[in-house]
Order: sequence, then structure tokens, then C-alpha cells
Amino acid sequence: MIAKNVQRGLNRREWLRMAAASTFSALLPGCRITGGQGQGQGGIKSVAAIATIYTPNSHADVLLSKILEGWKHDGGDGPQLRLASMYIDQFPDRDMARAMSEKHGVPLFGSIEEAITVGTDDIPVDGVLSIGEHGDYPWNAKQQHLYPRRRFFEGITDTYRKYGQVVPVFNDKHLGPEWRNAHWMYTTAREMGIPFMAGSSLPLSFRTPDISIPMGSHIDGIVGIGYSGLDVYGFHTLDVFQSFAERRAGAETGVRSVQCLQGKAMWKPLDDGRIRPDVFNAALATVPHEEGRDVRDVSGKGVALFLIEYLDGLTGAVFMLPGFARRTTIAFSLRGQSSPRSCFIEERSEPRYPHFAYLLHAVEQMFHTGRPTYPVERTLLTSGILDRALTSLVEDHRRIDTPELAIGYHPVDYPHAPLPVL
Repeated sequence: MIAKNVQRGLNRREWLRMAAASTFSALLPGCRITGGQGQGQGGIKSVAAIATIYTPNSHADVLLSKILEGWKHDGGDGPQLRLASMYIDQFPDRDMARAMSEKHGVPLFGSIEEAITVGTDDIPVDGVLSIGEHGDYPWNAKQQHLYPRRRFFEGITDTYRKYGQVVPVFNDKHLGPEWRNAHWMYTTAREMGIPFMAGSSLPLSFRTPDISIPMGSHIDGIVGIGYSGLDVYGFHTLDVFQSFAERRAGAETGVRSVQCLQGKAMWKPLDDGRIRPDVFNAALATVPHEEGRDVRDVSGKGVALFLIEYLDGLTGAVFMLPGFARRTTIAFSLRGQSSPRSCFIEERSEPRYPHFAYLLHAVEQMFHTGRPTYPVERTLLTSGILDRALTSLVEDHRRIDTPELAIGYHPVDYPHAPLPVL
């Protein structure tokens, strides 16, 4: 096993389903992959962390503290990873980085290069965790929070080029967040042959009820419901949504157009039948919300519909309903089934932030095998959908053709978190 149980029930599923994603492209001339090669799943792999901030409950905390202090942050069992070094971009009042560095003997470095080389003239680590979430960073006119994910990746790849080595990289959440930066990160990783993963923790979390779409299914309709901010949680909702939608027959071929609608206009595709009412109603019946409230009465700048037209003809709909929805919910209809099915993504309390435990388990697998656990193209696509939706929002809700999102890939049947044994 790569890691010990995240909690009781983690190994109830067959982790042999964790197939590696598509093979990465040829290395940039002069670079070689080091770390994790030819070593299978044995031993403990070392990791360099590049993060914006490390404060209580930040993404750095719920990922790095699991490496340092176990899945439950209590000193117990954790992943088969060792944190070798850290670069932290900002040190706010509630900073944990300095204390955790001293407590666990993990050196803090003043540059990305020093963290990856651990202060040597080589790259001795087996992987890099890039956590560009939380902290004091600007916003643009589209209300995208401009976290330094590209800057971090530039620092990582500049180091790889300098030392002629590459090791796998995980980028927390979406790429970019602006499309030009997301695309640059993806193409740079391909050109350099970097095993690369990214994305949300929620596709790997618990589902209530515990359902999935069989690979190769014919999806007749699919609807997502999300909550909170359009940038911060719009991505989480889209990444969960795509983790269901990508399992349809023919695999993923990409997106033809994206539109963001608000007010009365966001309900028109539903009333016209472009979005199947029975699938929307199934999602609405499942999502935790305040009873007795009419969903169409919910208002505010964050209330919106992301309307997605896929190249194969499927129409996807993600309703962002802050002030109404309390969880992320997916509903879908499959050909031959009598009625739609739906589930909400449940963020259980044990182990601490469990969806990040299951995410870290998938990342851990990449660091041990040297291959992505599932395709980064999913996150590239959802990053592009979100960027184009927010562009539509500020450009009078216009429909945006998206030839750049003709992103095809074959999904991997990687398991989400199992429900605990009762």
C-alpha cells in the first residue's frame, strides 16, 4: 500500500482501480526525470512545498500538516511522504510555517529554487506540492483572485531547467487562474515532460448517497448546484461536475461554448427545456438548503448559471446558488434509466478535512509512481470553463465560443472516498 488507512473504510474499495493517467510527453532535451522512478510504491518519498501562506485551516495546513502530523493531524498514521523543505510566500499574523518548521525540522527557504534543491546543487526531492491558495493577493475585473500559481510554476520549471531534472508536480485547485496562464502551465509541463496533476479535492470526497456514473455511459442530462463565490467555489463545483460528465460514452472531447446568465435569464434555458427540468429538480431535491424557500427568489451577484455546450452535443448546467445551497450537488440522467439520480458532496469532519486526505492520497500515488494518477486535462478544461464563464459575466452575459477548449482526454476510473462502515 502507498499509505495507511485515511480512516476506517478507506481500503474497502479496490484501490487497484487507481489506473495511471495517460503517458506524459517526451522530456525537454537535457532534462531527466528523477525521484520515484523504478522504485514502485515502496519507501517514503520526499516532497518540497511551495505555498502562499501556511495558517490554520489554509490549504497548506490541510495538506502539509497531514504529511507532518498524520491524516487526523494528531501524530498518527499519515501518507508515505516526508516534507523535505518549504518556501512560503507570505507570513501573516497567524503563520504556522515557522513553528511547524522548528517542530518537525523542515527547513524554510527564501526562494523556490532553494526549496526544490533543499539548498544543494541537485534536486533530491521526489515531488513538488504547489499550493497557491489563500493569502493577500489582488483581484481582477472578472473577480478572479490572482493567486501566484503561474509564478510558482515558473519558479519550479526554471529550477528544473537549471539542474536538468524534473520531478512530478501537483498544483492545488485550478490552473491559472486566468486562461492564458492556465494554458501556459499545461503546455510547459507537456513540453518538459513533467508528470503534472491539479484540481479540487471535492471530486474525491464523500457522496451522499454514494453513487457514480459508470464509465462509458450515455448521459442524457446533467446539472450541478454550487454555493459561495463564483471564482473560489465555482471551480470546485465545475471540477466535481466534470468528474461526472467526463465518464460519458466517447470520453471527453471538449467544450464548444460557455455562457454565464443571471437574473430571470438564468431560468430561461430551464423553462425552454434546454436544461432538463427533471434533472434540475433531482438536484434541487438533494442539495441541502433552507426548506420552504423558492430557489428563483434567491438573488445576489454570485447567483448565476454556467451554461456549457460540449462538442459532442451534451448541454451542461451549473447553477451557483449562494444563499440557498449549502453543499455541492450533481444530478444526472442516463439513457435507459427511468429517473435521474443525484448526490451531494459531503465534507465530513473526520479525518480533519477528509476530502483533502483523499486528494493527498491521489497525489501521493503520483509521487510514488512518477505518473499522474488522473489526467490534468480535466482541470485544464474546468479552469478554461470558469475563466470563460467569468468573461461572459463581465461582457454582458454573452455566449462565448471556445475553440481553445476543444480539450480531449480519456478519464481514469479513480475512486472517490468510500462511505464509512456503519
